[in-house]
Amino acid sequence: MAITWGITSCSREQQKQNQVSIDGGAVGYAIHQAVAEEFQKLNPNAQVSVASSGTGGGVSKFCAGEIDIVGASRPIKDEEIERCKKKNIDFVEVPIALDGIVVIVNRQNEFAKCLTIEELGKIWNSKSDRKITNWNQVNSSFPNQRLKLYAPASDTGTFDYFTQAVTGKAKNSRTDYTPSHNQNVLVQGVSGDANALGYVGISYYMENQDKLNLVAVQSPQGTCQKPVPLDNVVKNIYLPLSRPLLIYVNKKSLDTKPSVRDFVNFYVDNSWKWVEAVGYVSLPDEAYPRIKQKLASGETGSKFKDAKPGEPIANLL
Repeated sequence: MAITWGITSCSREQQKQNQVSIDGGAVGYAIHQAVAEEFQKLNPNAQVSVASSGTGGGVSKFCAGEIDIVGASRPIKDEEIERCKKKNIDFVEVPIALDGIVVIVNRQNEFAKCLTIEELGKIWNSKSDRKITNWNQVNSSFPNQRLKLYAPASDTGTFDYFTQAVTGKAKNSRTDYTPSHNQNVLVQGVSGDANALGYVGISYYMENQDKLNLVAVQSPQGTCQKPVPLDNVVKNIYLPLSRPLLIYVNKKSLDTKPSVRDFVNFYVDNSWKWVEAVGYVSLPDEAYPRIKQKLASGETGSKFKDAKPGEPIANLL
């Protein structure tokens, strides 16, 4: 009986060592999934689970010690770092790709071709709740038509990043809009409503270009810029709505579970193969060796949480 128990216990421990769990934002999920599938083909004993609870939901699980890796579409927050510390969870911060948050309108909309950050702030600021309800309140040259808004839910990384970028303050968003954790639902809403405006990750626009109009955003230099071509994201031309996509890896998992260490190294070495195929932008070439060096040294903490929009990835590494 004791021998049987010993074998079972050993088997369970081995199974645990082969498991890799990753959860987080919908933006970036397709990359995690593609990498996991390819990794498991080469490592049949590995058991990689990939889920999408949103950046906020994923980080909550991560800081509770429930998962090995969290995918985030915005940098980790100070309060989340404190939550992780209370559970003695250190993490390694790894950028995996670049993304642009795009502003979209209905195909029938021919007037909202470029919006300033001030106009976007007027639309989305919490003070505009139930007050800025028509297009001509945003810009007097726009028609007196109802403004219908669609955006990611308030616990998503896309919501957090966009709100901070256009209003200058976290969580400073109006609430009278149609939210969804599924950005395809937002695309459907905007494409089906002539008076609609929304914002989504760039991959959702790229998949639905025939259904939407892409709105340019005025850069700090005063020029109207779009994230397409994608070089505008890499070269920090599309500001301030270009952002890094990241994964946060539990340091203990990285040190004690070979499956997690192998998976993360495989991720950094190979994710570029799928990044652009699923609608995101690869990191600059010089970033990858620095990320590998960071993983090898086990450097913990976040350098991205206080970064200014457009700050080069290589500088932060």
